[in-house]
Amino acid sequence: MKPAIRKTVTYIENTLIEGGKTAPRPLRLIGVAAVLTNPWAGRGFTEDLSPEIRAIAPVLGELLTREIIAVAGSGEAIEGYGKAAICGTSGEIEHASALIHTLHFGNHYRRAVGAKTYLAFTNLRGGPNTPIMIPLMDKNDEGRRSHYLTVHFQIGDAPAPDELVVALGASIGGRPHHRIGDRYQDLKEVGDLHG
Repeated sequence: MKPAIRKTVTYIENTLIEGGKTAPRPLRLIGVAAVLTNPWAGRGFTEDLSPEIRAIAPVLGELLTREIIAVAGSGEAIEGYGKAAICGTSGEIEHASALIHTLHFGNHYRRAVGAKTYLAFTNLRGGPNTPIMIPLMDKNDEGRRSHYLTVHFQIGDAPAPDELVVALGASIGGRPHHRIGDRYQDLKEVGDLHG
């Protein structure tokens, strides 16, 4: 069983000036998405989602990873990363979750960028033009706040009721004028060594 992919979409944003001040290093945000038929739509409640997960998630993980690496130039160039899925209105949130929340999907991206942290995520239900919000964090350091970012774009005709949108996000760089410190400094200040 192969995923029935209707289209792929690539989004690129380059921030050159932030807060009226030129960025010392431009921030590049990248999103890649696949729009595909929801393999569970119209079937009623499906108890076991694993056959479709094992057949479709690795194909999507490989395809989207290849696409995002091509835009970024290399896995090493990617600093922040994340994932998202949207289920059309004829499906369940579990359908969106099923294709992104397993190692069959995420490990393709994690390995390609040499990441140590988990992939930040969103999953929701919506119709065409639902905002795709991909939260990002540093691929090696979950406490590095400069890379707490969001890739935000929309696809005008997706998802249809019986479709899913599955996406990966990346940043090259962090927020241009990051000045709120990192999580570790806060932990020292509040005396919480476990937070």
